[in-house]
Amino acid sequence: MDAAWEAAVTHGNVQTARALLAQGTDVDLLDRYGQTALMLAAHAGHREIVELLLAHRANLNVTAKFGLSALMLAIVAGHTEIAILLARAGADQSLRGSGAPGFAGKTAYDLAAERGMQELSEVLMPDQSRP
Repeated sequence: MDAAWEAAVTHGNVQTARALLAQGTDVDLLDRYGQTALMLAAHAGHREIVELLLAHRANLNVTAKFGLSALMLAIVAGHTEIAILLARAGADQSLRGSGAPGFAGKTAYDLAAERGMQELSEVLMPDQSRP
């Protein structure tokens, strides 16, 4: 991943990110840890960047370390609003974390419920659990 692209999405610089996309930057480039710009922006809590990346059809379901997706990273970082945005955009809610004890076998719903994110856990509630 290009340093300017990584800095723009990590620090929430929408103008730079928009300019780089206009110049042809691949929205799904991976950083040295296998994370996409969407994953970095979701974890950092940069809603405008997340919206920009979604508008450019960023892949919602790439996973990196511990099998975590952008949705799961937003949850882990406590960014409920961004997690709801990603869930409603169609993020795969069946993905399960791996490796670390805090993530192994857990879905986005499991992570949200563990963290007491009631509003989000209702959005993510598995269909069979709904009344």
